[in-house]
Amino acid sequence: MIAAQINRLTEQFPKEVTLVAVSKTKPISALEEAYNAGHRDFGENKVQELCQKAEAMSSEIRWHMIGHLQRNKVKYIAPFVHLIHGVDSERLLVEVNKQGAKNNRIIDVLIQIHIAEESSKFGFSYAEAVTLFSNENPYPNVRVIGLMGMATFTNDKEQVKREFDTLSAFYSSWKTKKSLSVLSMGMSNDYAIAISSGSNMVRIGSLIFGSRN
Repeated sequence: MIAAQINRLTEQFPKEVTLVAVSKTKPISALEEAYNAGHRDFGENKVQELCQKAEAMSSEIRWHMIGHLQRNKVKYIAPFVHLIHGVDSERLLVEVNKQGAKNNRIIDVLIQIHIAEESSKFGFSYAEAVTLFSNENPYPNVRVIGLMGMATFTNDKEQVKREFDTLSAFYSSWKTKKSLSVLSMGMSNDYAIAISSGSNMVRIGSLIFGSRN
C-alpha cells in the first residue's frame, strides 16, 4: 500500500521533483516498506524521532529535518543529517555551522522564508533573506542550497498559489548568484499547486502513510 502510494505520486511528478516521505509518528515497519520499494528520502520533524529511526535503519537513507529546529538540538543530527529544511534565523545558522565544524562536515540547509499569513509559521522575511544573500557567507561549514516555504493553511487556492509564486520568483532571482538548486514547497494538501509554481522538492506524509498517529 505504501509502496503503491509512493509510485502513484512519483509517476505524476516531473522527473526533477524529489519526494520527501514524511514519516513522523510512523513505525519503522512503515518506513521499511517504503525503503524496500526503493525510496530513500525521509523527513522527520522531531529530532529525537529522527535520531532513533536513523540509528535503526539503513545508512543509505537521506534524512531530512523538516520541522522547527531548536539550536540546542542541532548537535544530535549534525553527524548524519542530509538536509535541514527549516533554517529560520541567523542564530540557527551559527549553531549549524558550529556543529558542522565539530563533525568535520559541511551541512546542507535550506533557508526558510515566512510566506504565510499565519504568525505561527517561522522563517526569514524576504528583506532578511536579501541581507543574508547579499553578504559573504561567514559559515564555512554550512552550504545553503535552496529555499523552503510553507503556505497559509487555507482552502483559498489562489492565495496559496500567490504565496508559492512569490517565493518561486525570489528563488529564481538568487538561483544563479548563490548556486541554489532546491526549492522546497508543498505538502499533502497543496503539493500540486507547489509543483505548478516551480517547486522541485515536496514533503508528503499523510498521502503516503495515512493520517498521523
